[in-house]
Parts: sequence; C-alpha cells; structure tokens
Amino acid sequence: MTKIKEIIVVEGKSDTNRLKDCFGDDVDTIETTGSALNEKTIKQIKIAQKKRGVIIFTDPDFNGNRLRTIIQKAVPDAKQAFLPRSKAVPKHSDGSLGIEHARDEDIKAALKAVYTASSSDFQKYDHADMVNLGLVGEADSQQKRLFVGSELKIGYTNAKQFLNRLNMFQVAPKDLVAAVKNFDEGSTHDTK
Repeated sequence: MTKIKEIIVVEGKSDTNRLKDCFGDDVDTIETTGSALNEKTIKQIKIAQKKRGVIIFTDPDFNGNRLRTIIQKAVPDAKQAFLPRSKAVPKHSDGSLGIEHARDEDIKAALKAVYTASSSDFQKYDHADMVNLGLVGEADSQQKRLFVGSELKIGYTNAKQFLNRLNMFQVAPKDLVAAVKNFDEGSTHDTK
C-alpha cells in the first residue's frame, strides 16, 4: 500500500479510525474534534502544511463545510478531498452524514484525486529513541518534552503522543537532537 505523504484533517476519532481501516498505518490525521476547532489545532494544521502538506477531508454536511471554510482561510494552499453526500449516508436513520459511513472504495477514490505518494525514506522513531534522548523515564522528561515540543513547533503532549507527533511531522534527527541538546545545556527553557 502506498503511504500518503500529506496529513489528512478530519473531524474526529471515528473518521481517523475509518481512514486507518482503509489505509492501515499509511495515513496520519489531525482531528478538529468536530465543530470545536480551536487556535491550537489551526496552528498544528499550519505546521503540518509546512512539513508534509495537508488534505482537508471533512464530512459533507453543514458542520463539515463550516470547518473546511475555516481551515481553508487559515491554510489557503491545503489540498481538499470531497466525499459526495450520497456516499456518506449512515446505515441507520439515527446517524448523521459522515466519512465514517463511507465504503473503502469511496474514501480511497476521494483521496486518490488529491494525495501525493510519499517517497520519503523517513526512519520512524520508537520508544527506545525516546528513552535514549531522555524524553521519557527521567525526572525532567516532562519538562524536556515541553521544551523540545516548543522548539520543534509540534506542541507538548504526553510521551506516547509526543512520539506520534515526532513521526507524523517527520522531525529530522538532527533537529530533534539539537533541541534536546539545547535543553540539556540549560537553555532558557522558555516554552512559550
């Protein structure tokens, strides 16, 4: 299966799970958590656009279109994938339109029209890398992740999500090591 280079912006966890069903681990997403799109998520989408590019893939309903408009204003060069309303109908009448209801072939067709196959030979980080860099398992690991996340502009999260972000944003090893070194050398530790 071809790895999708861009990070796909979806509305929620059920959309992410549906894309993982279709593409396995060959897809990364940013979730807007429904209509509650905040400045932190917009900032993350902007960073993703600079690093790998993004594809806006929201539900074909009022809220999905509203989110698409907000994201498009913030990241005008983002790619967009569209799923026809007829392909996003829930099996039961009590559900709402959504990507999570679409068939694999419909999701793949919508994304195939816009995604780029990744030619990156990025070597994913693993838990051992986190331990070796002191990002987990040390008394100051939490503070170090906060500092390094700020330096790399990927934000702060718990250790598991931090590892996911290092891989999703394909942070270059030299950049990660430099940020860790800055922390270890006692930089100002300014995490604003």
